[in-house]
Amino acid sequence: MNAPAALRTLVVDDEKLARDRLTGFLSTLDGVEVVGEAVNGVDALARIVSAEPDLVFLDVQMPGMDGFEVLRALPGRRPHVVFATAYDDYAIRAFEVQAVDYLLKPFDQRRVAEAVSRVQARSTAPGPDLEALLQQLDGHRRGRLRQVPVHSGKRILVLPVDEVLWFGVEYRLVYAHTTERPYMTNYTLRELEERLDPEVFFRAHKSSLVNLRHVKEIVPWFGGRYKLAMKDPASSEVALSRKQARALRARLHW
Repeated sequence: MNAPAALRTLVVDDEKLARDRLTGFLSTLDGVEVVGEAVNGVDALARIVSAEPDLVFLDVQMPGMDGFEVLRALPGRRPHVVFATAYDDYAIRAFEVQAVDYLLKPFDQRRVAEAVSRVQARSTAPGPDLEALLQQLDGHRRGRLRQVPVHSGKRILVLPVDEVLWFGVEYRLVYAHTTERPYMTNYTLRELEERLDPEVFFRAHKSSLVNLRHVKEIVPWFGGRYKLAMKDPASSEVALSRKQARALRARLHW
């Protein structure tokens, strides 16, 4: 009896380290052939169409064109998909309902092997109803974020957004600053700005998004600029750009 054909697999993630880690895990598994990598959504779409993989490990959150938009744009047959995500519990339940596997970042080798085994077990059956999944997740994405998954060592904590003083970019990563400490997130600042309540979170600077409920004082700075002093024990300060100072002045009438 002939062995089943290897799952032709494409890895999609905008971070090289994540791609290398995943392809390294996949290279140790029997019945898997990595046929390529894609660095963003546009690249992924082109490679899926040209290579016609059986399986795609697809990062959900990518700049420009995210994983869901890639799936929507695919013509014809869709491959089996394993999502790599840091989405909250609502979205994970949606994945489970539609029998789509997911890897909750950060993931390990055992979890990757488990995801591949699940795909192999159903590889002869019809693929999951991705259209229904996308519609379900669309409704969620239009809603406001109430919780944000963050990294604390090997743990993933889920912070209520009310506890976040501000989100700030440091070395191209976005951190959620709380009264205790900053936590790394998998979001971009633009994604957060789109998903958070604009009545509460204000874009103070190109590199920061501030929770106005935690602002204690607007502090004059040099050159006619300002800083926002926060209500944390350290009295942290967040820079306010000149343009956004004008917007905040009009909003708060100060």
